[in-house]
Amino acid sequence: MPLTPLDIHNKEFSRKLRGYDEDEVNEFLDHIMKDFEALIRENKEIQNHNKLLQEKLDHFANIEETLSKTIIVAQEAADEVKHNAKKEAQLILKEAEKNADRIVNDALAKSRRISIEVEELRKQASIYRARFRTLVEAQLELLSQDGWDQLEQVELKELI
Repeated sequence: MPLTPLDIHNKEFSRKLRGYDEDEVNEFLDHIMKDFEALIRENKEIQNHNKLLQEKLDHFANIEETLSKTIIVAQEAADEVKHNAKKEAQLILKEAEKNADRIVNDALAKSRRISIEVEELRKQASIYRARFRTLVEAQLELLSQDGWDQLEQVELKELI
């Protein structure tokens, strides 16, 4: 059990012949008691200060732990956002490729249809020209026959 200032104050020594001067011993004990009280107060102040510093240290350690966890969570969130963005970009790219393929295929199909239509129109134009030529030739042949000259003369005679 630790010694207290009250223990020093209440300490009684046995008396012997030719012992120490009682007043001098009491004065020295009073001096020790005051120094001891001062040391105890100082020790309590140091303990209180130490307790306060420990509380601050615990508080800052808690803040540090919270910040570390926050940074980890933020990093995980950033990684997840990055991963999701990559996946979304891949999906957009695949969709764009599908659309491009569809557009190209549609354009090729349309080009084929137009080619077929152009070829069909060429054939029809060729047939039309051949028929028209045949018709014109037939009409020219009719015009070049002798019967027209007689018809022109008959009409002129009837008119005169």
